[in-house]
Amino acid sequence: MIFSTNCSVFEFVYDRGYFNNRYVFRCSMWKILGVDSLYLEFAEVWKRRISEVVAENGNGKRFDELMKDSEVLYIMNGETEEHTFMVELPETLSNDDIQFLADEILNVAKTADFPFVTLNNNYEKCQVIFTTEKEPEILGLDKKEGISAGAVFAPILEGWGGKRNQPFM
Repeated sequence: MIFSTNCSVFEFVYDRGYFNNRYVFRCSMWKILGVDSLYLEFAEVWKRRISEVVAENGNGKRFDELMKDSEVLYIMNGETEEHTFMVELPETLSNDDIQFLADEILNVAKTADFPFVTLNNNYEKCQVIFTTEKEPEILGLDKKEGISAGAVFAPILEGWGGKRNQPFM
């Protein structure tokens, strides 16, 4: 059987009925700020939709100006079932600018007709984190000079006692 769907979460369930056994296909849809979304695009959709909703409230121009150089990361904690949108802001923003962004997002959370994240129209726990901290790259093309995996984990290794592999450092 060939089919197409707009579902973002697929679940096949084996249903043992009284007279027959069958496989049931269930479809679940995530929504980010009221818009159907696939898991891989949550951060992008959230950034676009939060700007649209703030613009409807009248502060869109300043909000967009402050958010244009930011990167939004999405993290799902499967144990607590909590969604996290981590907004990495440039270090050049002042405390007042960051407070403005936080106030606008809180205003959206209070006044919007829809929650930040839903699954099958059920509210999901969500948090937004602002940070200007950038973790140093220890691998890859943007590796920070003078930092290696050995240097990062050195305090842990020293706590274990024993000898360290010097070329690793």
